[in-house]
Amino acid sequence: MCVLFFASVAIANDNQVQQQQQQQINDPLIACLEKLTTAIEKIDAHMGQIDAHMGQIDAHIGQMNQYHIDNQIKLKLRGLHQRYTKLRKNDKRRKLIDLLGKLKFDQLVIFVKSASRCTALCKLLTEQGFSAIEIHYEIPQEQRLARCKEFKECQKRILVATNSFERDMGIDRVNIVFNYDMPEDTDTYLRQVTRAGRLGTKGLAITYVVNESDAAILIEIQSRFEVQITEMPDEINADTYIESRR
Repeated sequence: MCVLFFASVAIANDNQVQQQQQQQINDPLIACLEKLTTAIEKIDAHMGQIDAHMGQIDAHIGQMNQYHIDNQIKLKLRGLHQRYTKLRKNDKRRKLIDLLGKLKFDQLVIFVKSASRCTALCKLLTEQGFSAIEIHYEIPQEQRLARCKEFKECQKRILVATNSFERDMGIDRVNIVFNYDMPEDTDTYLRQVTRAGRLGTKGLAITYVVNESDAAILIEIQSRFEVQITEMPDEINADTYIESRR
């Protein structure tokens, strides 16, 4: 019995020692895990602050980019006189011939919405004795570039084009742009009218308005670019849209 008693006591003591040893191992480990958890929580909080700051920076950059874009638009439109002419669709050609006979210009560009209209209008102008050339997306690129070069060298004074002309090259001597057909959106309008009055020089943009849809786009253009587009008068002073030659 005594042997069993002492054996039980020894086993109990061994268990207690093992528990104490395990506790000695666990306590530092638990403390380490607690410190690690605290550190992770601090890192998460710090990352949240960084994300918030990055969001503010992105917003600020967005505002700066928009400010830059707005300034670029204002620079492009500075010096450009923007007018509209309200008329019936069937009167477009007659009104164009009338205006071309009245307005002074070095060169001008007339924008239309399709290749077929481009060809027909260029043919009409040529028959009326105007020096005109056409450029549209159905003409092969090599020929299109050759015609751009011909116009740029002032071999022709009038260019009839679809908006594919926008991406080819700039022409410095263009004083007037006609939107014979209303541009489909404000971006197209901006690209087309700034063919005249490039880099803030003088120029004249005339846009035809034939229906309510055209009128709505014109209102949108004025709102977006913060400009006033007034009706084309019967007479206009060429000094307002042609740079003086010194």
